[in-house]
Amino acid sequence: KAAFINFISDEEWKSIEPVSSWFGPSSFLMSSMSALFKLSMWIRHGHGYLTENLGIPVWGSYAVFGLATLFLGMVLGLVSDVL
Repeated sequence: KAAFINFISDEEWKSIEPVSSWFGPSSFLMSSMSALFKLSMWIRHGHGYLTENLGIPVWGSYAVFGLATLFLGMVLGLVSDVL
């Protein structure tokens, strides 16, 4: 707490460089990272639902997500081939 108060009162904050626009909270890079984090949390909750609520074994949940990944890759490949 004392270090933060000294940081403000001694105006040490003036010597810090601003964050680059690439790493700003509203930048494309950070928005993409946020979307990936949300996707990983969705996958984690989906795994928990499959294993805890439906009683599917862990390896079965991995198989479901693996097959979903393969299917999604095939669909995206077909769509990109058509375009």
